[in-house]
Amino acid sequence: EEIQRETAYPDGKVEKVLKNGCHLIFFPNGTWKKVGSDGKTVTITFFNGDVKQVMPDQTVIYYYADAKTTHTTYSDGLEVLQFSNGQIEKHYPDGKKEITFPDQTIKNLFTDGQEESIFPDGTIVRVQRDGSKTIEFSNGQRELHTSQFKRREYPDGTVKTVYMNGQQETKYVSGRVRIKDKDGNIIMDTKL
Repeated sequence: EEIQRETAYPDGKVEKVLKNGCHLIFFPNGTWKKVGSDGKTVTITFFNGDVKQVMPDQTVIYYYADAKTTHTTYSDGLEVLQFSNGQIEKHYPDGKKEITFPDQTIKNLFTDGQEESIFPDGTIVRVQRDGSKTIEFSNGQRELHTSQFKRREYPDGTVKTVYMNGQQETKYVSGRVRIKDKDGNIIMDTKL
């Protein structure tokens, strides 16, 4: 674009006003700023390669050159970070965070301390504030992990529980219950 006016300031800053209405400001340290003809679109290119853009709707896009990371802040408070490895983090105004990893695993961190991870194979892991964990597998099986036991529930209704002392209890849908000690020896079996 053609330059309409150019001004050099005593501090070394140079401002160029283009005929299309854009303003270009060059700083002595190598940083430069472009203000769009609308007066609302601003791009600052820093001497270290970082780039900050302010859009007319007040969305701010900041690119960190060294980390190859983009941080976008929307006017509603949503922040999105995009990392060079493909990871994307969304930080919501209410404090919730959603992380999408390069393998497409999605992890949600809730404000109440709960976590939920959704894996590409359909497995869902939910962690409560007390550390207990529920795992829902895509094959219909479900696992519950607490400080006292680990329990697996099968689609046919069978429930197998392993207690912290190593004892195992299996309850079958037929009503049969089998209990094994920590060494795997059967100590009770109610075959019906």
